[in-house]
Amino acid sequence: MNSITLMGTGRMGSAMACRLAAAGHEVTVWNRSPARANELATTSGISVAPSLAAAVSSADIVLSALASGAATETVLLDPHFISALPQHAIVCDMGTSGLSTALKLAEQLPPRRFIDSPVSGSVPAVESGQLLVMASGDPDAIALVEPAMSAFAKRVIRVGDVGAGQSMKLSVNLIVHSLNSAVAEALALAIRSGISPSEAYEVFANSSVAAPYVLYKREAFLDASAPVAMSLDLVKKDLGLICAAADEAQLSTPVLGGVRDEVTAACEAGRGSADMSDLVHFVLSG
Repeated sequence: MNSITLMGTGRMGSAMACRLAAAGHEVTVWNRSPARANELATTSGISVAPSLAAAVSSADIVLSALASGAATETVLLDPHFISALPQHAIVCDMGTSGLSTALKLAEQLPPRRFIDSPVSGSVPAVESGQLLVMASGDPDAIALVEPAMSAFAKRVIRVGDVGAGQSMKLSVNLIVHSLNSAVAEALALAIRSGISPSEAYEVFANSSVAAPYVLYKREAFLDASAPVAMSLDLVKKDLGLICAAADEAQLSTPVLGGVRDEVTAACEAGRGSADMSDLVHFVLSG
C-alpha cells in the first residue's frame, strides 16, 4: 500500500481520503483551514499533518483536491511543498484548475512526476467508487497511481499530455452546466403550467432526456433541503474557465454564453452558496 497525502479536505477531498483509508492506504491530510482537516482525525488510517512540508515529506502520492487554480498554484508551488517533496513522489491535481495552471505545475514540478487528473462525478460517486478520472501526463506515472485511485474511481482514462485532462474536464462541464440550466428551465416551465415538480421530474426520468445527471440530481431539484453537492459559485468559476478556453480556441459558443449569464445573475442575486439545482428557484423568481 502507498503513503498518500491529500491536499484539500472539502467535500470531495474528505470523501476521497476516507475511501483511500478504507482501502488500506496510509493517508495524511492537509488543509489551509486546519479545522476542516481535523474533522477527519478520528477516521481510522487518516492522520493530519501539522504543516505543508510535513504533509508531503514521506508521500508516495500527493492528491490535490483544492477549489480553484489559484489555490492549487499557491499550495503546490509553495517552496516548502517543493523542497519537502520526495524525488519519487507523484503529484496529481484532481481539481478543475484550468489549462494555464496545469501547464505551470508541469513546468515547475519534477519532470514526469505531475499528473493533470481532474474528475467527473460528485461526492456520492466518490463514496461508491464510481468517479471518473481524466488523466493526462506521463503514461508510466499514471499507471503507478491508478491502483490507488481505484479506491474511489471506476476508471482512469488517459486523455493525452498534461493539459488535456483540464481541457477534457471543461468539455464535460460544458455539457453538465448546460444540462443543469436546461433542467432548471424545463422544470420551471412545467411548474408554471400547473404540473407538480415530482410529476414533471417523473416524466424527465422516464423520457429520452433521462441522462445520468438528470437522474442523480433528482433529489436536489425536488428537495430544497438536500445537501449542497456543487455550489452555483463553483459553477460560475467553472464557466469562466470554459469561456476562456472557448475564446482561446476561437469557438462561437452561444449556449455557453447564455448559461454563464444565467448562473452569474443567480449568484449576483445571492444564490451563490446554494446547490446548482437551485437555479430552478432563480428561474421561477424571475
